[in-house]
Amino acid sequence: MESLVENLDLNRSVRRTHRRALVDEMASAQAGVLSRSQLYALGITRGEIRSNVRAGRWQRVGRHCICRHTGGLSELARLWAAVLEGGPRAFLDGDSALVAAGLQHYQPARIRVSVPRGARIRHRGTLADIRQTRRWQPDDLDPGAFPRTRTPVAGIRAALWARSDRQAIMLLTMMVQQRLATAEQLAVELLRVRRDKRRSLVQGVLLDIVGGVRSLGELDVLRGCRQRGLPEPDLQVLRRTRLGTYYLDFRWERWCVVVEVDGIQHTWVENVVAEALRQNTVAVAGDTVLRLPVLGLRVCPDEFFAQIAEALRNAGCPLAAGRSA
Repeated sequence: MESLVENLDLNRSVRRTHRRALVDEMASAQAGVLSRSQLYALGITRGEIRSNVRAGRWQRVGRHCICRHTGGLSELARLWAAVLEGGPRAFLDGDSALVAAGLQHYQPARIRVSVPRGARIRHRGTLADIRQTRRWQPDDLDPGAFPRTRTPVAGIRAALWARSDRQAIMLLTMMVQQRLATAEQLAVELLRVRRDKRRSLVQGVLLDIVGGVRSLGELDVLRGCRQRGLPEPDLQVLRRTRLGTYYLDFRWERWCVVVEVDGIQHTWVENVVAEALRQNTVAVAGDTVLRLPVLGLRVCPDEFFAQIAEALRNAGCPLAAGRSA
């Protein structure tokens, strides 16, 4: 009898050790966070969860999650908790999925979690913004272990859901600059969006990024000058210097004012030095050089055209007199 009791105790101990090993393994893969459903599936009882929480070994996160330690939550742990709170079909979406994919120097205002339309949402709570989405497709999900949308899909959704046009443009350009996705990949995903108030803006930004900046920039600047009564500049003016031959985007020869339109490619590291040398050479020769980011034409064109008007006015242009935009 005593031997039987010892064997039972030994078996319980072995099972308990096995369960803890499984919990540790899953917690390690999920930044220390597990849902209660996952714990129950591993054989952990409600009583064991309560005991570990009361003893200060574990902590509650939201309504449905447990963290295997009591310290502060890392960013990755917060993302895991947000997804697990949303239920078994939940996944990170939009700008939150971009952060999980490696987007740097950006912090979402709130974690965005999506579930397919019709899916049950456990509890909306305060950890995340959990919403149903009609745009869900099975191939939208990233094949990795973390439940999130593929980066190009997340990028387009982040731009469409952004709080402002400025934020949408920033997210698209940051993605391309940080090599998370190419403009071509983003454009493919945009084709799936049939209707959205920001679709035209996103399309225009992507065209700028892939190299349509010259024709689009010329068109926008010329249109802006006509609308504001400013004289039209010469286009693609050839300038030869000791450093080589340059084509200036726009130049008002009579007043020695130059405007250079910068696309996304002008901010890439390999182009920064060359662009600075080019601008300095033109400026040293006596021209006033203004930089006009093509994205600025979409976000705040009046401010940039006001600077062009001021430069022309200071150089003696009569048509620019009295114009501030």
